Amino acid sequence: MLITFEGLDFCGKSTQIKLLKDYLENKKQKTVLLIREPGGTNISEKVRELLLDKKNKEMFIETELLLFSASRAQLVRQIIIPEIRKGNFVLSDRFHDSSIAYQGYGRGLKVSTVKDIQSFAIGDALPSVTFFIDIPIEEFIERRDHRKGSSLDRIENSDIEFYQKVREGYLKLCNEEERFVLINGINQIEEVHNEIISYLNQKIFETEK
Repeated sequence: MLITFEGLDFCGKSTQIKLLKDYLENKKQKTVLLIREPGGTNISEKVRELLLDKKNKEMFIETELLLFSASRAQLVRQIIIPEIRKGNFVLSDRFHDSSIAYQGYGRGLKVSTVKDIQSFAIGDALPSVTFFIDIPIEEFIERRDHRKGSSLDRIENSDIEFYQKVREGYLKLCNEEERFVLINGINQIEEVHNEIISYLNQKIFETEK
């Protein structure tokens, strides 16, 4: 099973995905693989370096989209599909919805085109559940300000208008896709974690009995 986590940068999804991995392994005795996007394979990690390097200011948005998609296509075929076929859980820190939100709604590329490219890149590897951890733009700004400086990557340095469009894109996806679960990222870490496992216990594990 593939479970993905989406959200603006600094929304807390990386923390939540690690907590869920521990829960599934310790409480449910599941075999779990945690992956991140872009990355997860040798090839994908090299693409990640290109995408996030602040020196690559001349990168066109079309190039950005295709690089993300190429990294994803490699990850799906090399790692995700084989793990799912084994019956294991795969938790992904971002997946194809990130490109729809960031390069489609955020950068302004035609959303239908971005969706078509993502469909080609991921093939049959559609997530069973996607948790969107939502934070207001004001909260995003505050959290990013704590990280200002050399630690911000090329994407994180994008302007506020871009991130507003990204968030709006995610909210549209939440309304369009039944697999999306909207989570309030302002809540305490433990509250968010409990909401996630409560959903999985009711919607996923209950149906396995």
